Amino acid sequence: MPRGFHRLIVTQFLSSLADNALLIVAIALLQERGSAPWLAPLLKVGFIASYVVLAPFVGALADTWPKARLMAWMNGTKLLGAASMAFGLHPLVGFAVVGFGAAAYAPAKYGLLTEIVPAQRLVAANGWIEVAAVGAVLLGAVLGGALVHETWLQGAATRAAGMLGTGFPLAVSVAVLVGLYGCSSALNAGLPSSGARYPATSFRPRALWRDHLDAQARLWRDPHGGVSLAATTVFWGVGATLQFIVLRWAEEALDLPLSQAAMLQGVVAVGVVAGASASARWVSLSSAPVMLAFGIPLGLAMPVLTRLDGIAEGIVVLALAGAAGGALVVPLNALLQHRGCQLLSAGRSIAVQGCNENASVLLMLGAYAALYALGIPLPAVMLVLGLLLTASMFVLWLRGRRLMADPEAARRVLQP
Repeated sequence: MPRGFHRLIVTQFLSSLADNALLIVAIALLQERGSAPWLAPLLKVGFIASYVVLAPFVGALADTWPKARLMAWMNGTKLLGAASMAFGLHPLVGFAVVGFGAAAYAPAKYGLLTEIVPAQRLVAANGWIEVAAVGAVLLGAVLGGALVHETWLQGAATRAAGMLGTGFPLAVSVAVLVGLYGCSSALNAGLPSSGARYPATSFRPRALWRDHLDAQARLWRDPHGGVSLAATTVFWGVGATLQFIVLRWAEEALDLPLSQAAMLQGVVAVGVVAGASASARWVSLSSAPVMLAFGIPLGLAMPVLTRLDGIAEGIVVLALAGAAGGALVVPLNALLQHRGCQLLSAGRSIAVQGCNENASVLLMLGAYAALYALGIPLPAVMLVLGLLLTASMFVLWLRGRRLMADPEAARRVLQP
């Protein structure tokens, strides 16, 4: 891997770790305020919305400024958003500021990755990124839980709050995460410049949206770019919904308490790490469309779960589903990044990807919440969602096979 690659992995891990832990702390801050329980999901909605609404702006921003410097600034923005909550700003507003920083951080991070890593190594590089991202989700949940745990709040945090005069222990929990953002920002300073330069961009809103819509059209129309964008968009939408489905299935079908049901999400994450690592090691960029076949067992896993009533069988199915997802998303992400950089630019292509994937998350979470509110039984929801995913991935796999049958098209994919 090129110079600075592993530093990039570490800095994005620390930043994502703080994001995931801060979500738990923000929920605790809402509870401390006595807020209504339904406000907690809005934290995630406000965070994700920035990826969709600001996609034209953050893509252009990532191509205008040096990406390592922009990453440091966006970590600083996250730091300010987190710190503001410790000083009394409403958690919904503070976490939305963090979401803006994350939305602008992503095109810079993935754009720099695409610029410094050769095309032949992008699948392996994405394997590293995916493993670090999943690790940050898992450890972020653990860290966030520890920072709001009664033992912490009654012990070290209370004493520190008394000495610092902050008035409440959760401010100290926020301070820990502010430190993580600061460490990530400091590591950005040592990242190398790729030397890539792009034409000057107008930051007028109308021009930005026109450019973004044109970028969307170009990437969707491209055979390799379109099929990989469709696959990752569907994957992340279903994946976000699956997080909530797994919790509800474990509680309803296995009669597990929430604390144990949450552990099953870790089983999926471990499977994702295994599948991502295998893809990074053995799959080349030109053969990425073949991996669309793994979307079929991923979709079938949900109907299978509805027939199970034992935790051991559930663990096996969830781990296999996670492995299929990891094997699918890593090479398709790499292919999408490479084609996006060829057709557009590093920052714009990642902004298009983030816009579509997070719009899918918002849409599918909204649909699931509506079905839940209407009282639709969970097995029926899982059956329909699983069959839709299976059918979608089967169609995309057929398109991928046609792409692989064209040697000239496969050769163009690997062009720098």
